[in-house]
Amino acid sequence: MKFILKILRPTLTPKVPLRSNSVLTKEQLENYDKKGFIVIKNLISNENLEKFRNRFQKICAEKIRSPGMTVMKDVSIAKSEFVQGEKAITKVQDFCYDDELFEYCCLPEMVKYIQSIIGPNLMAMHTMLINKPPDTGLLTSRHPLHQDLYYFPFRPADKIVASWTAMENINKQNGCLVVIPGSHKTGELLEHGYPDWEGGVNKMYYGIQNIDVDKVDLVHLIMEKGDTVLFHPLLIHGSGANRTDGFRKAISCHYAASECEYIDVTGTVQEAFKNEVEKLANKKFGLPSDQKININDIWRFKSRLVSGKKINL
Repeated sequence: MKFILKILRPTLTPKVPLRSNSVLTKEQLENYDKKGFIVIKNLISNENLEKFRNRFQKICAEKIRSPGMTVMKDVSIAKSEFVQGEKAITKVQDFCYDDELFEYCCLPEMVKYIQSIIGPNLMAMHTMLINKPPDTGLLTSRHPLHQDLYYFPFRPADKIVASWTAMENINKQNGCLVVIPGSHKTGELLEHGYPDWEGGVNKMYYGIQNIDVDKVDLVHLIMEKGDTVLFHPLLIHGSGANRTDGFRKAISCHYAASECEYIDVTGTVQEAFKNEVEKLANKKFGLPSDQKININDIWRFKSRLVSGKKINL
C-alpha cells in the first residue's frame, strides 16, 4: 500500500510546455505529463520496419557487426546447441553506429515528436532491437517492472524520453509492455536489483525491489505494427512472457536533450548497476587498473547526435 500512496502524491515533475512548433496537441502533452506515456498510432511505415527486420536478420546470421554493438541471448537458451541464428538472438543493443538501424532514430516522423517533448538538440543514448523469444517455460522472456532512469547517469529526467515501436502486432499473449500510469510523477528513482526468479534472469534485467504487482494499476499496451509509445524514464514498466510460438519484435531508442549533464551515481541506488557495467567493460577490453573505464565514458561511447547541437552529452 505504501507504494500506491507514493504514486498518488502531488506531482514533483514540472508540466511539459506546449511548443509553438509541436506536432503533439495540448491534450497529448497533458496526457504525457499526467500518465508518463502516449501512444502514437501507425507512426512508422511497414517499409521501414521491414528494412530494420532484414538488417537484424543479417546481424543474426553474423554477416554484419558494427562498432559497440552487443548481441544478446536469453539466459534459458544461451547455451543450447540446438538454437542458432535469429531464433537464438533476443536483443541487439547499442546499434547507434550501424547506419541502417540508426535510421530509426533519425526518421523525421519520429524526431518531430521527440523534439516536441524535450527540445531540438537530440542525442540517441540507448538503442535496442528486441526479439522477445517464445518462452521456454521458465518465464525468462518476461522483463521485471523497472524504471529506465536506473540505467542512466545523466539528468534531468524530464529531458529524456524513450520511443518503443512495435514491429508486429503485440498483445498480452506475446508479451506486450505493461505500465503503471502516473508512476513517474513522484520524481523518485526506486531501488532496483535482480529478481529472485526460479528460471533465472537475463543480464541487466534489473527490477524494482519490494513491489506488489497485485496492488498496482497495471495497464497492458496492446499495439499494432508501426504503433509507437513514447514514455518518461521514471515510468514504471515491464513486459510479460511470450506464450506464443513466434518472436515478438520491437525497436527502441532513448533520446536525451544534449543539454543534459552526466552525474556521479556513486552512493546512490544506481551504484550496483554502475559497478556491474564498469566491471564488464573493463574485463572486455582487458584494461589495467589505472586505466579503468567509468560508466559515463561508456555512455559517451554509446551515444550519437540525432539533431541540433551536441552540447554536454
